[in-house]
Amino acid sequence: MNLVGEKWSLLAVREIAFGNRRFDAIARNTGAPRDRLTARLRALEAGGVIARRQYSEHPPRYEYELTQAGKELRSVLAALRAWGDKWAIDTPPPSVFEHTCGHELDAAVVCRHCGTEVDLDDLTLRVNTPGWTRTGPAQPVP
Repeated sequence: MNLVGEKWSLLAVREIAFGNRRFDAIARNTGAPRDRLTARLRALEAGGVIARRQYSEHPPRYEYELTQAGKELRSVLAALRAWGDKWAIDTPPPSVFEHTCGHELDAAVVCRHCGTEVDLDDLTLRVNTPGWTRTGPAQPVP
């Protein structure tokens, strides 16, 4: 969350995923203050989410592309977008994704092992961190 949990970071990743790779387009489409956007892009680059590539030497200009880590955030963005389209706006969404099958995307989470759609009520949490339980740090036994 430290890396991508701030709105300008996610909006920058969204724009790069949409193909808007240059700073001016990212700034225009997100509405982010330029200084804040610069800081977020630098953090995303340092965190391995995006890569910067120079496309002009005089003056030096750069564009951004998603790394594999950044590409894997697209499903997170799609889930946030679906939630927002359902719960946060009263009008039809301004754009939709179409799948290669020709239909509007209606994404679902599917278990890779059994192939069934995941119902969140069917999930249980297993804590792997030693000394922790679902509710936090394990209390020492007196």
